[in-house]
Amino acid sequence: MSEPGQRSLVSTVVALCTLVAGLAAFLVPLQHAGPYGVPGRGIVGGLACLAISCILLSRGMPAIARGVAFAASPFVLFLALYGALAELEEVVVLYAGGAELRLWIVDHAGVPWVSMNRSKADEHGLDGARLQLLRGGETHCVVPRIAEDPVANRRTFDLRQDKYAIQRLAGALGMFGDGPGPETITLRLDPCEPAPAGAS
Repeated sequence: MSEPGQRSLVSTVVALCTLVAGLAAFLVPLQHAGPYGVPGRGIVGGLACLAISCILLSRGMPAIARGVAFAASPFVLFLALYGALAELEEVVVLYAGGAELRLWIVDHAGVPWVSMNRSKADEHGLDGARLQLLRGGETHCVVPRIAEDPVANRRTFDLRQDKYAIQRLAGALGMFGDGPGPETITLRLDPCEPAPAGAS
């Protein structure tokens, strides 16, 4: 095969890869019940992948545009695939006021746990609030409680590491450390207590 033919084949393969990754970033979240949501990385990567695939598959596109698209393809491919893979496994929705928080979740001793930055929990007033949790297509009332316990924080990280392949991949790539960050907290999602009899 001639050199131009090889370049054309490589360009087509990259275009198809970015097309698939871009579509996956938007289609994978559809498997979950509840509101549709795409992680921030997934939106950027998905849109960029679709744009790159169009540039590489279009005839008559200026060489400079094709060169820029080809050079950017590894980065946007990573963003799109990360967004898709983050939604590939179990994702729950915690309704906090007007926000719909999409979270990874693990279980320990029969109780669900989630983790996030403390600033996020404070922003939405999660600690001690009565909230609705959508999990497995069913909605339950829960009361998140911040566990001020490094052992619980580490345990939630390790359980997520076991459960979510994308966290293991991100850790291998250096995106996560070997444990929860200094701003990371874990929350225990206790079931709501029944309302007193006769309460309105």
